[in-house]
Amino acid sequence: MTADHASGAPGFSPCGVLWQDSARREAFEAWLAPLAARHGLLQPSLRQASADASFRRYLRIDTERGPSLIVMDAPPPQEDVRPFVHVASLIHAAGLHGPAVLASDVERGFLLLSDLGNQLYLDALREATAPQADTLMREAIRALLQWQLNVPARALPPYSDALLERDLGLFPEWCVQREFGIQWAAAEQATWQRVCNLLVASAQAQPRVAVHRDWMPRNLMVADPNPAILDFQDAVSGPIAYDMASLLRDAFISWEEEREIDWAVRYWEAARRATLPVADDFGEYWRQLEWIGLQRHLKVLGIFCRLKHRDGKPKYSEDLPRFFAYATRVATRYRELRPLLALIEPMSGMKPELGFSMR
Repeated sequence: MTADHASGAPGFSPCGVLWQDSARREAFEAWLAPLAARHGLLQPSLRQASADASFRRYLRIDTERGPSLIVMDAPPPQEDVRPFVHVASLIHAAGLHGPAVLASDVERGFLLLSDLGNQLYLDALREATAPQADTLMREAIRALLQWQLNVPARALPPYSDALLERDLGLFPEWCVQREFGIQWAAAEQATWQRVCNLLVASAQAQPRVAVHRDWMPRNLMVADPNPAILDFQDAVSGPIAYDMASLLRDAFISWEEEREIDWAVRYWEAARRATLPVADDFGEYWRQLEWIGLQRHLKVLGIFCRLKHRDGKPKYSEDLPRFFAYATRVATRYRELRPLLALIEPMSGMKPELGFSMR
């Protein structure tokens, strides 16, 4: 046994990929070796492809006979690849474009996947002209409709009260307390709880469909057919407006509200034609989208601060102002939600501004 193995210290594989734990590196190499001949893998080509906000990372590997493939490294107990494998099968059954699972070791958290390319929707949208962005967004909406129509909600865990409340609880724990050092008094905590109760009740009153839970440009790829879908392992059965809220009010790119409404109307009209259970009145659908969007914005504010303080990933906190702006806009225009403004203004520094409202 080498000193590196004995200590579990970080080390590089022969191809130059860094492993934080040598025992995991050896387990990976033992898993990959028999797959090399079966899939024509060129092991020296293994390299970092991407990492995300979780403990997962993705490696790219070339093949002898065709396109490159992707390896997911998702170390237990922090990650569980079984939901990913399950939802991947639902995506393919629905006729959508997602990664094919070619080999798996679910106990140790290794997957061999088809490669969907390297052009994120986010990058394409940032560089797109207005007509090009419109085309990309309409294709994302078309795929979302197909997802909602053909991925069975009953095959997914519910977005329960407890899960909604847990998501909201990230905001006071990581953003209010850890990022800004603010301790709410009893009255402020009571205000927060009333707002949470309203958001949870609104979410649970919406019709339920399959919810990707992160249908945003960073998790869609420019591909053929377009788009390809990533990062779907947290899918649930939940509020029908959730994924459109994720698409329109993203963590890394924002749109003028006129464009948000235009895309939302196009979705709503298409959903009605497809007999999806959207509200009969667009104004009510827009309210549902804004309220579930606010729940998501507060959750993401907590997640981004947790990434900074717990996981050593401070870059995500650069986008806190974007989410405070989203939250301020929504809380301003709905009377029931306005008490939230007094809680977030000390952190955001934002005075409420008027915007479009359907009420």
